[in-house]
Amino acid sequence: MGRSLTGVHYHSMLTNKRLLVTGGAGFMGSDFIRHVLLKTKFTGTILNLDLLTYAANLENLKEVENDPRYTFIKGDVSDAKLIEELFVTHPFDMIVHFAAETHVDRSIDQPKSFIETNIIGTYTLLESLRRHRHIHLHLISTDEVYGDLPTREGTFTEISPYAPSSPYAASKAAADHLALSYARTYGLSVTVSHASNNYGGHQHPEKLIPRMIQRCLTGEDLTVYGSGEQVRDWLFVEDHSEAIYFILCRGKKGQVYNVGGEKEKTNLEVIDHIIERLTEIQDTDPSIYRRRIIHVADRPGHDFRYAMDITKIKKELGWYPKTDFDAGLRRTIQGALKGALK
Repeated sequence: MGRSLTGVHYHSMLTNKRLLVTGGAGFMGSDFIRHVLLKTKFTGTILNLDLLTYAANLENLKEVENDPRYTFIKGDVSDAKLIEELFVTHPFDMIVHFAAETHVDRSIDQPKSFIETNIIGTYTLLESLRRHRHIHLHLISTDEVYGDLPTREGTFTEISPYAPSSPYAASKAAADHLALSYARTYGLSVTVSHASNNYGGHQHPEKLIPRMIQRCLTGEDLTVYGSGEQVRDWLFVEDHSEAIYFILCRGKKGQVYNVGGEKEKTNLEVIDHIIERLTEIQDTDPSIYRRRIIHVADRPGHDFRYAMDITKIKKELGWYPKTDFDAGLRRTIQGALKGALK
């Protein structure tokens, strides 16, 4: 892959569009729905299709569950009959496709579900779109499709070659290829975005930041894969939601956009930031937490570094990340503390 199709502006306004959001009860999908309904002048409708697997939670959408613009349907994005019925009964303008299995460790242990959801689910949507060609599809993907950078030098661009390291990354790469190939072969309206590591409220504790916060609060060991020197670029989820909104409003058909936070940290640095912010809030001694850090055997195929060049989305769409890492982390920790006190 590594190419994008030349296209014209798909549309300039999202205000009154009818959206299907797949995986909208998950961490990123629910934040996007809240962003659209609570922070924009959106007058259209959103239908949230989610199977409610382990990482989904309708509590994430309590703020908007009674909003007349919002509807929830429980269902599987891989269910071709259901998808076709929805397309017939609901005149969607756009699909925002979050639904995916996303955790690398799980993909190593149980790759089948990643193939079924990430590849077959995307294929199912694309096949229905061949019969409903007026609908635009935006696919949310990951920086992990590019593989890793072995040093602290360089960044990935939208034309970097794909080199996925895990079954998760490979399944997302396959979905990207399918979506852009359908755009080229069948003339479908498609955009794709690659996001760096997201963090923020409502994230499942299998992910690094909420897991470490939870373990600090429960007194468990803070286990770190290998040396802990692996580098990730951290993107506050609310900034990501805004980026997706910008792409839907201003993006071009057939184009790929990298979305990053420009906040590179090693895993050990992230844990240290968590400890610093948590002990500031609690007014406690950080050594209480630091002595619980334990290094364990590294994960198979563990990528060293992800880093993306986000010049394209900045220049073409005017989006840039706005949230300072420590400020976002403080908000994330404060939300976790409120949850722990319930």
